[in-house]
Amino acid sequence: MNSLDKLIDITKKLRSEDGCPWDKKLTLKDLKSYILEEAYEIIDALEKNDKDNIKEEAGDLLLQIIFISNICEENKDFNFSDVILQLSDKLIRRHPHVFGNKIADTAEDAKEIWDYQKKSEKTKGKLNSDTPNIRAIKISKEYAQKGLEFSSSNDILNKLIEEIRNEVGKNKVICALSGGVDSSVVAQLINKAIGKKLYCIFVNTGLLRKNEEKQVVNTFKKRLKINLIYVNAEKEFLRKLKNISDPEKKRKIIGNLFIEIFERYAKKIKNVKFLAQGTLYPDLIESKSVTGSQTSKIKSHHNVGGLPKKMKLKLVEPLKFLFKDEVRKLGLELNLSKEIISRHPFPGPGLAIRMPGIITKEKINILKEADHYFIQALRDHNLYHKIWQAYAALLPVKTVGVMGDNRTYEYLCLLRAITSEDGMTADFYEFKKSFIQEISNKIVNSIRGINRVVYDITSKPPSTIELE
Repeated sequence: MNSLDKLIDITKKLRSEDGCPWDKKLTLKDLKSYILEEAYEIIDALEKNDKDNIKEEAGDLLLQIIFISNICEENKDFNFSDVILQLSDKLIRRHPHVFGNKIADTAEDAKEIWDYQKKSEKTKGKLNSDTPNIRAIKISKEYAQKGLEFSSSNDILNKLIEEIRNEVGKNKVICALSGGVDSSVVAQLINKAIGKKLYCIFVNTGLLRKNEEKQVVNTFKKRLKINLIYVNAEKEFLRKLKNISDPEKKRKIIGNLFIEIFERYAKKIKNVKFLAQGTLYPDLIESKSVTGSQTSKIKSHHNVGGLPKKMKLKLVEPLKFLFKDEVRKLGLELNLSKEIISRHPFPGPGLAIRMPGIITKEKINILKEADHYFIQALRDHNLYHKIWQAYAALLPVKTVGVMGDNRTYEYLCLLRAITSEDGMTADFYEFKKSFIQEISNKIVNSIRGINRVVYDITSKPPSTIELE
């Protein structure tokens, strides 16, 4: 019996039995746990480039997940959409030369099974081929096919430049520049494609790292000679975010205000029809809702899910099928400095999502200092480039402490440093005890407003890299 026949046999059993087809004692919940465990073991193996004996196993498991979860669609908890996205990502985007078009093959196999079921279905109700899991595989196919094109191309840079020119034509483009790796690469890429028709807008939200605005203006306006418009909107952002504590509301408020500002300045420049952003592949995956509900998304990225539904500007996102490491390589081809290319990721909403709860000017100033000390310490100890991303966060909790002979009641500072290949999965960096002690003492003794420091040792999954 081939694998397709086995799955068809499983179909019949799952339709007739409320339990696992391989063991009647197992429930659907047990089955899901078993499959998830197996799935993440395979994802981990692929992450470590342990390709031996993984190809068929991973492909077959992906097919079973799509298939079985579709059969069990009436069980709302039996949803594997997130695993499907991750598995298909690892199978196609990361290893196209090894796995080829496994997703396409899987979809064809699944379709054959659905056709079989439609003909032989005798139970009540109709087979639903539009489940969260099926939508997840459709999303995966779209991104994977594009990624396969990039991965098999020997000249991604010229391919992207050609796509940008075809998309924007003779129109002008404004670029949302933050100074981070992604937006910097987008700015230089589009600058190569259309030259002076590009206008970069750098918005100082008041939620940037210490002295960030000075560094960005110096780099792009003075060194790279790119058209740069500097907008100080600090008061505007803080006013809109006043008394807002919900993380999704924060992201959407920031996203909407960004667009308002861009459209405001676009009016001053004639023939602007496009807004360029540094959206990456993981941003799309985390922001996609495969169930159709807001709760099924991991979070809204301000440059994906945080955008208003109606915009006057069309989006240009040339990096949306690439990972961070691929973007860094592209940046080097574009002759950006290693200082820019090697920078840790910094979220569009900035410090707003690194201080859960209400945002105040006082908390921003405290957090800027803590983050500055932490990042500087990493550089001083030659740790910065060993870490994918590091930051300080200010938690909405105050604790009792003692400074000298006085009692203090101040904020708790959380430090996070992670290692990762592409941001889809991550693990915490294991610092030496001496380093943690040193930076903890430095922050507590130097910054008024913090009297306790903790270190986050949670991996992704289950947590995300950012707190909000």
